[in-house]
Amino acid sequence: MRFLNDSTPPHDLTYDDVFMVPRRSAVSSRYDVDLASGDGTGTTIPLVVANMTAVSGRRMAETMARRGGLAVLPQDIPLEVVADVVSWLKQRHPVFETPITLAPHETVSDALGLLFKRAHRAAIVVAAGKPVGIITEADCQGVDRFTQVGQVMTTDMVTLRDDVAPRDAFDTLAATRHRLAPVVDGTGELVGLLTRTGALRSTIYRPALDDRGRLRVAAAIGVNGDPAAKAERLRDIGVDTLVVDTAHGHQERMIDALRAVRSIEPGVPVVAGNVVAAEGVHDLVDAGADIIKVGVGPGAMCTTRMMTGVGRPQFSAVLECVTAAREHGKHVWADGGVRHPRDVALALAAGASQVMIGSWFAGTYESPGDLQRSADGRAYKESFGMASARAVASRTASDDAFERARKALYEEGISSSRMFLDPTRPGVEDLVDEICSGVRSAATYAGAHDLTEFAGRAVIGIQSAAGYAEGRPLPAGW
Repeated sequence: MRFLNDSTPPHDLTYDDVFMVPRRSAVSSRYDVDLASGDGTGTTIPLVVANMTAVSGRRMAETMARRGGLAVLPQDIPLEVVADVVSWLKQRHPVFETPITLAPHETVSDALGLLFKRAHRAAIVVAAGKPVGIITEADCQGVDRFTQVGQVMTTDMVTLRDDVAPRDAFDTLAATRHRLAPVVDGTGELVGLLTRTGALRSTIYRPALDDRGRLRVAAAIGVNGDPAAKAERLRDIGVDTLVVDTAHGHQERMIDALRAVRSIEPGVPVVAGNVVAAEGVHDLVDAGADIIKVGVGPGAMCTTRMMTGVGRPQFSAVLECVTAAREHGKHVWADGGVRHPRDVALALAAGASQVMIGSWFAGTYESPGDLQRSADGRAYKESFGMASARAVASRTASDDAFERARKALYEEGISSSRMFLDPTRPGVEDLVDEICSGVRSAATYAGAHDLTEFAGRAVIGIQSAAGYAEGRPLPAGW
């Protein structure tokens, strides 16, 4: 990457401060752009779900890995739960979705409690292992909540064989005017579910798979306790990337924890952070990090900059840390501050191998937590930062009352909010489509066929707030 006219920025820059200049390009289609990362994590799109309790869980991990990304399970989750999640995830099909299933005798109330766990909002009714119907929210309207789903389910359905090609699945669903179908094996038993849009996506995205053809997942480790023992346990249960994570990554405790993790020879990439300057990158690489996580304070739920004054504008932080990491042949994850596809593209132009996303993905069907409704009927999920009262209470649950009270005095702030689902993009895959479409287009503007070429060819200019505002579309006419 270079700055327009080879100028030197007079101050540090956020994503809003910069723009990319189009260049002569021989890339004729967005589909000619390869979004796979070269940082050893095995992703085929450069998106990582942040290790936030309100964002990353088993549904998010499954969905993101199927589309080529990676989710990081939070460090607050007990190891036995992480083991269960990883075991479950490794058994998921790389193409077909894991359906919600109900027995015919279960109730409409049971169905309504589960339908919003999936973006397609449907469940398969199964008897003796075979699909006998489909139930959706529409089927549950106007009936008693104790009605059995077998009485209201839709039996007009098609089934797809588990050897079906994505194009053939799409054509079958389009021809029969169905939006989804159960997938069955040769004996007729249910093995998955495929939507019309899912079949399309399977022709565009490649799943992030380990060397045994299973979906990939990452997990975070804190710097307290026994990081080496936890890392060893995570390695043994099949985690594909280890993320040693703390808010202030350039400290002795992080360096000690990182060395301890490296001492067990994990055999998978080790990510460490967060830092915002070259000095931190050099020290973490020397301690054993393969990838450096960059960002202090840019996140939507983060109160660090307002509470402490500590941090750095994210674009400049990523750019400097990428330069330092390259000296060692290492990589950078840009963590936080992205609110639009352009921000993701700019982080990749600065040289990041992945972009971490937190709050943006909190308002989706796949994020943990139950779907809520506001007074005006809008659907939302509760999102909260990892320094919030809620997160701190979870981490300190095993402390005695005195210690919990002491720590509560120094919470950084509330840092929580309602993340409303976008009616046009309510699922995380919808947001992935939007982001990857923007990134692919940005690469074609730069004349790049892959992310390495993109970071090498990008030309970045500096703009005023008025320049940024000029690029925003008007919501409703003049």
